[in-house]
Amino acid sequence: MRLLVTRPEPDGERTAAELRRRGHEVMLAPLLRVEIVPDAELGAGPFAAVLLTSANGARAIAMHRRRGELTALPALAVGASSAKAARDAGFTDVTSADGDGGDLARLATARFAGVERPLLYPAGEERARELGGELAASGIKVTTAIVYRTVKVTAFPPDVRAALISGAIDGVLHFSRRSVESYLECGRDMPGPALAPVHCCLSARAAEPLQAAGAGNVRVAAQPDETALLALLPEPSSR
Repeated sequence: MRLLVTRPEPDGERTAAELRRRGHEVMLAPLLRVEIVPDAELGAGPFAAVLLTSANGARAIAMHRRRGELTALPALAVGASSAKAARDAGFTDVTSADGDGGDLARLATARFAGVERPLLYPAGEERARELGGELAASGIKVTTAIVYRTVKVTAFPPDVRAALISGAIDGVLHFSRRSVESYLECGRDMPGPALAPVHCCLSARAAEPLQAAGAGNVRVAAQPDETALLALLPEPSSR
């Protein structure tokens, strides 16, 4: 298939490399730009553990002046990608919930219910759920610190725009609702070509704006991870 990957860098290129290894043709159009917040205020601590809902949170910790203090703590990651980023950042005690935010909240509850010290949640400026509120119901304190933000790209790269208009893209991979929103905004003057490809989404929440816009072929991964997302694509032999 001729595929478009909209994931921010550096993850977009890694996904593209895997797709090319599988025999697909790939174009890249990162529709979100991740900006780390320098010296983000994290709170006094001490913390019992670190919660990670994305690889960007781990990358922000790796660049923070308190990296040594934080990487000595247990890290609970939402999935394999954020768990790998945690290990790359220097965490040695990493547990993956292998799911979504709800699974991460349940893992944190099982591990830290009754613990007095708060958990640190290095989060994005915009996020799908508030872990602090969810875990408060279990008596777990959470300190949420904004350590990165994502900025929407305002236009497709010229080659990607041309490929969409000409029908040279068969499928688009979407990794978040926010990147889907950016995709639709970039294609607002060309809704037919933008909606025509198969749209493979990491979650039902990410798929909602595409469905509302009238996209005819929207697929949702069985689990909110890259492996399940790529499983939506045919093997090269079946193309």
